[in-house]
This record gives sequence, structure tokens and C-alpha cells, in this order.
Amino acid sequence: MNYIVFDLEWNQSNTGKEEETEKLPFEIIEIGAVKLNSEREEVSRYHQLIKPSVYHEMHQITQKLIHLQMDELEKGIAFPKAVAEFLQWCGEDYIFCSWGPLDLLELQRNMKYYGMEPITDRPMAFYDIQKLFSIAYEDRKSRRSLEYAIDFLNIEKDIPFHRAISDAYYTAKVMASFDSEKIFSNFSYDTYVLPDSKEKEIFTVFDNYAKYISREFEDKTEITNDKQIMSSKCHLCHKNLKKKVRWFTPNGKHYYCVANCDKHGLMKFKVRIKKSENNKLYVVKTMKYISQEEADKLKLKKERTKEIKKIKKEQKTKNKDSDD
Repeated sequence: MNYIVFDLEWNQSNTGKEEETEKLPFEIIEIGAVKLNSEREEVSRYHQLIKPSVYHEMHQITQKLIHLQMDELEKGIAFPKAVAEFLQWCGEDYIFCSWGPLDLLELQRNMKYYGMEPITDRPMAFYDIQKLFSIAYEDRKSRRSLEYAIDFLNIEKDIPFHRAISDAYYTAKVMASFDSEKIFSNFSYDTYVLPDSKEKEIFTVFDNYAKYISREFEDKTEITNDKQIMSSKCHLCHKNLKKKVRWFTPNGKHYYCVANCDKHGLMKFKVRIKKSENNKLYVVKTMKYISQEEADKLKLKKERTKEIKKIKKEQKTKNKDSDD
């Protein structure tokens, strides 16, 4: 399998008033990519400027950042042709890699705008090298700039940043620095395309947690009534677990519960409700082993949530009575 380490540059509206802004907030103007083999050695590069068809004036921030002029882009090729070339160059057996998750999202959004066939029919696995850098060298949570990572690793800065091919090149350099193959078990999922059936839903077990990505739902009630989503089952022994902290939500978007597995210990279940590109709802559910201290914190969080809701309800009743 090859690694396609890619980077995109895009332009946007200066006014935000164009009709296309909602459908295509960012128009891709440059694709740069480095192909690595299974040993993470460079074998090929792809670079292409794209002729704009939506935004014909360069956004002032974009122009300062990437040092591209519109007359240069006019020499580029149309987006559909560029992407067709790019995907053909990628080959058959590959996985995308990028610095952060946005490039893959915008690639697919631009493809949809031009009526192109989607790359996949379900959530797409990819490597977020920004996240892997944090896992390999820092605290797993921080998200650093690409230039920070290059300086941290003492990699020579021999070409300028903020062009698609150069940022792809530097991202590949960071990727090649990882000295443990184990880090590549931490892949991510892009959810621009969601499962259209239960059979295509994603369930993956990582080193210390599991993740489930659902199909789309019409509303929140349909989600909270779904037995699979609101279950508390151990992802290793598949037993239904007794809840120590029952499901609660502090904000209507995130739901939590804690359950105990006799074999594997305390587990935290988190359900995040998200809006899809089709303005429907879907769920990302994570299941993770936690300590007693973490479980106690969640229990306290539930009690505080309950108290806040009680205060808000009393205030609402008081306001209603005063209006009457």
C-alpha cells in the first residue's frame, strides 16, 4: 500500500455574498502530493494549479499567505480534470495522509460541487499527521502547525511553506520521522460521506478505545431511541454492562454514561451528535476504559448538570408567573 501525502490550497470570497459561497465556501486552486511506498520512501510527486471558475478575485489573506496571483492560476487546468489526473496518479492501493482533517473534506466538497463521483460510499480512513505528531511527540491532544513540527524535528527548511507541494513535502518528512509502526494504528475517519445503511456503519477498536460512526438520522429522538447507540456494551467481551452513571447530557449534543465490566473495568461511553452535509444528524460514539477518579468526575458532572437544569426550570417558572 502507498501513502498519498497531499495538501491543498484554496481561495474564498472577499465579500461572502456570492450565491456559490454556501455550496462552495472554499475553491481549491492548487493540489500538491507526495507518494510514499510502504517503507515511507518517496516514489513520486504530483503538482497542479487549478483555473478558478467560482472566485475570480484572490482573497487578500490567501494572497499574502500563499503568494499566488490570479494570472498564474489562469494558466492552470479545470478542477475536474485536475482531480481525475490526481486520483489516477494515486493508483489503486493507497491511503490519504494530510496535516489536519480539512483537506480531505474540501476535496470531496469541491468534487460534489462539480458533480463528480464520490471517492467512497462510506466514511474514509486516513492519517491525520498533525494528530500523529502529537501522539508521537507530545500529549496526544495538542495540535501544532506544520512549521512547528519541522522545527521540533530539526528538519531542514529548504523550500518555502504555504504552497501545496511544499507543505505535502514537509508533511511527508514528518511522517517519515515516526520510528514506530504502532503509531499507524491511530488512523482517523473522514465523515463527509456517511453510511447509507447499518451494514456500512463503522466500528473500529483501537489500542485503548473503540469508535462507532452511524448512518444518518432525521432527528435527535430517533437517535436516543436507537438501542445500539444508547447501549453500554463492552467492545472486547461484548457483554451488556451495568451502568454506574446513567446516560446524561449537559448540552443536548454530547451524551455520557459510565458502566462496569467485571473483566475489563470501568468504561466511559460518549455519544456525540453531529450534523451531516445533508442537514441530517449522525453519531460518533466512543467507548474507553477509565479510572475510578475519572468515573467520579463524570458522576459529579451529571449531578451538576441536573442542578443547573433544576435552577433553569425554577427560573423559567418564576418568569412565567411574573408575566401572568
